Amino acid sequence: MSHAADIPALSALVTALLVLAGAALALIGSIGLLRLKTFYERVHAPTMGTTLGMGLVLIASTVLFSVLESRPVLHEMLIAAFMTLTTPVTFLLLVRAARRRQQTVGDTSSVRHSSGEPR
Repeated sequence: MSHAADIPALSALVTALLVLAGAALALIGSIGLLRLKTFYERVHAPTMGTTLGMGLVLIASTVLFSVLESRPVLHEMLIAAFMTLTTPVTFLLLVRAARRRQQTVGDTSSVRHSSGEPR
């Protein structure tokens, strides 16, 4: 059961571009997770990549299914609201836990000054 024939060319193009851009942002965030050195740098890249990438993929999904069903489909907006709220909160909780652990243990090896030198 394929609806590919029912999709107008402009909608298919917009959807494809949005999905590709979202996937590219998620990939960049994943590469940042692998390449960056400290925990604080590593946690930032995937958070931004997934949030922005998820937003573009959800917009693409909204466009596609709104065109297919000939009415606004807003299920994706609920998903976007939950992801937009939970991703930054998770980021903050991870960073606070890491900072508290560093203070308890006394480890400052992953905290760097703006010059790049360890404190």
